[in-house]
Amino acid sequence: QAPRSRVFLLAKRPPSVQRPLQEKMAAAPSPASPSTSPSRLRTHSAASPNRPSNAASQLILDDELRKMFYKDAGMKFQKRSGMLPKGRHSVFGDYPTDLAPNAWSTYNPKTPLALMKRSSSAPGLGTYHAAFVGTGGIPRGIAPPPPKAGATCMRPVPVSMFRVFYDRGDLPVSVFHGAGGGKIAWKVDIEKLDYGHYLPIFFDGAREQEDPYRFLAVQGCYDMMERGGPKLLAVVPQLIIPMKTAFNTRNPVVMCTVMKILQTLVVSGDLIGEALVPYYRQLLPMLNIFKGNTVSMGDQMDYSQRKRQNLGELIAETLQILETHGGEDAFINIKYMIPTYESCVAG
Repeated sequence: QAPRSRVFLLAKRPPSVQRPLQEKMAAAPSPASPSTSPSRLRTHSAASPNRPSNAASQLILDDELRKMFYKDAGMKFQKRSGMLPKGRHSVFGDYPTDLAPNAWSTYNPKTPLALMKRSSSAPGLGTYHAAFVGTGGIPRGIAPPPPKAGATCMRPVPVSMFRVFYDRGDLPVSVFHGAGGGKIAWKVDIEKLDYGHYLPIFFDGAREQEDPYRFLAVQGCYDMMERGGPKLLAVVPQLIIPMKTAFNTRNPVVMCTVMKILQTLVVSGDLIGEALVPYYRQLLPMLNIFKGNTVSMGDQMDYSQRKRQNLGELIAETLQILETHGGEDAFINIKYMIPTYESCVAG
């Protein structure tokens, strides 16, 4: 039976034309028919911008939602504090110093050491703030408590190579601005790319927090892993440093984004999980710090489950995937780096 829209169009045609059209429409498969195989959709040319970019688009929606609730969630505030790369003044480069002397006058970068408080008993701060210094050997009250170690404090996000290459126009990607939102458009076929050159650049850009760098880098990683096949295994050693740099930022948004990419990388091909086992010492130390960073909400609703933004649960899920696909030596290496991890395979 034809849909209502088609029947409405057929009603206006002469009777002699309706019957052949009805037979032709009945023989044609419906767009939502089960006969449309998923494999046919996957082999769609990636050079056409008709495929939605769900992973990267979700990050843009989260940024807009975060701006509604937090006044310091904008890019301008984070750039002025030095937590994000300040970028360029315009698409043509920076303004001359003599014409724009106050362009970055409010830029106050913070180093990782400046983010941590100095101990009140450290030398050079005077006797008043010292721990047990007094007159005549009598202590001056209770010693001040030690400061925070700052292990979970966010670090500045360094400039990625993806930003440098994209600004120079050396990457075969662009943003397709359509009616349904931005999509990624590949200028060449993905199978013809040099994965040893481009995939580490896209992984390095996954830590970016500014669009279009993050949008293209994140979605480009998923597209290349989907179409990579056997090419991914040879590139695994070159992907360790970009993922380690992203984890070392200690930014929850960056860590969640890179962990989702890591999970997809592990299940994208055979032997990739086993190839990652020698590099657990570079990847797992930051996961050990944030493993207990879960949300205790009691009987309330945790709306981050749909977006998979709970850092502690995402780390546990990532470790389970690494153990499942890492072979027989995966558990002992994970246990060495994260002593509180319990195996999900051994009963």
